[in-house]
Amino acid sequence: MAIDDKTRTELEAAVFRRLLEHLRARHDVQNIDLMNLAGFCRNCLSNWMKEEADAKGVVVSKDESREAVYGMPYETWKSKYQGAASPEQMAAMKKAQGGH
Repeated sequence: MAIDDKTRTELEAAVFRRLLEHLRARHDVQNIDLMNLAGFCRNCLSNWMKEEADAKGVVVSKDESREAVYGMPYETWKSKYQGAASPEQMAAMKKAQGGH
């Protein structure tokens, strides 16, 4: 792609926002399913956001980065949408991710 850095950054930011919107709409997809299939989940995204903020000297708490990803406080999302992981899901995660 022959685009300048500013445009590339704007496109990447727009894609990230769409990913977050998609994940917020698909709360039926559990984090463990994401981990088992893709090797990352919503919590990973929020951790990466916090790590990048820390690297740039921007103060962002873990709760703030999670709310930015989940679109609501994490505890609210968990109580509304997070189901219990099945033994099969847990076994798959341990096998694929080493117990992430």
